[in-house]
Amino acid sequence: MALPSSDCVMAEQLCLSDSTCNATYRTLENCALAKTRLLSLDHDSRVRCLNAELDLGNSSLLHCRCHRRMKRQEHCLRIFWTVHSSMTDGYFNLETSPYENPANEEHWKTDYNKLAALVSGSQLAGDATNPCLRATHVCNLSKKCFRLRTDYASICTKGAGSEDVCDRRKCHRGLRNFFEKVPEDFTKRILFCPCQDEFCGERRRKTIVPDCSFQYNTKPNCLWLLDSCLEDHICKSRLADFQQNCQPVDMSPDGCSLHNHAACLQAYMGMIGTPMTPNYVSNSSVEVSLWCTCENSGNQKEKCDQILGMFESNKCLVVIREMLQSPQQEKAASYSTCHWV
Repeated sequence: MALPSSDCVMAEQLCLSDSTCNATYRTLENCALAKTRLLSLDHDSRVRCLNAELDLGNSSLLHCRCHRRMKRQEHCLRIFWTVHSSMTDGYFNLETSPYENPANEEHWKTDYNKLAALVSGSQLAGDATNPCLRATHVCNLSKKCFRLRTDYASICTKGAGSEDVCDRRKCHRGLRNFFEKVPEDFTKRILFCPCQDEFCGERRRKTIVPDCSFQYNTKPNCLWLLDSCLEDHICKSRLADFQQNCQPVDMSPDGCSLHNHAACLQAYMGMIGTPMTPNYVSNSSVEVSLWCTCENSGNQKEKCDQILGMFESNKCLVVIREMLQSPQQEKAASYSTCHWV
C-alpha cells in the first residue's frame, strides 16, 4: 500500500488501517521489542524482521520523519525506530536522522533584537564584558524564555551535586523543554556566549546546571553512556541527528560534511538533556566533552575513543565554536537559522 508523504504518526495511522501494512508493522514491533529487551534473535527471526522492513516498500512509513517541536515527539520517534530497528545493529553509527531537515521546518519569528535593545539601553546591561549575563537579561524579558529557564533551573538545582537527591531525569526533561520550545535566537546566545574571562566562562559552563545534568560522582565508561543513550528513543534520535549533521570532514574548510553549521548547532543543542549531555570542560575553554572515560575499555577502547571524539575532536564543532566566539558573533547570530549556513 503506497502512502502519501507524512510524519510518522500520520503514517502509522494510515498503515494500521490497511490489513497488509498492519501485519507487517506488527512484525516489526515484535522485532523492536525483542531488541529493547536484549533478547537474541535466531537466524529465522532476523530474516523475518529484515524482510518485514523490506516489505514496507515505498510506503511513507518507511520514509517518514519527526519534527523537533511536535507534541507527540516521543511516540513519533518510537515509530521511526520500530521501522528502522536494523540501523542500530552492531555499531553506534546510526546512519540517518529521524528528524525532518531543519530547512524544511517552520522558523520562529522572534523579538530578540527588540528585547536586546531594551537591555542595552537600561541598567540591566551590567558589565559589557559579560555577554552571558547580557544574554540572560534578554531571556528574562521574554515570558517563555524566562519561564522555561526558571523551570529547569529550579528542578536541576534541587539537590544538585548529590545523586541521591538530584532528579536527573526531570532535570534532563526540563532542559529539553527549554532548548526545544525557546527560539534559538535566545538559547544559542545563552549557551555559546563569547567569553573573555573565567567569570563569564563559569556562567556559560553552568548554564545547564552540570552538577545535576552532566556530572556523576565518578566518571562512567563512555560505552555505558552510549548504551544508556541507545535504550532511550529520544537520546538515540538526537545522537543520530548529531552524527548526521555534525559529521566532520578534515579536508573541508568549514569542517562539516553537510556544510550546514545551523543544522549542526541545532543537533548539538539537541543532545543537551539526554544521557549523552555534553558540556564545556572548564571555565577558560570553549572545548566540550562528555562526562565519561575510556579507561578499562578492554578490546573496545577504539570504539570508546570514537564516542569521545565525536565531541572532543570534531572539526565541524570546532569551526562552529570559533565562529560563535568571534567578535562578529552577535551580528552573525542575528540572522535566522535558515540563513546561517
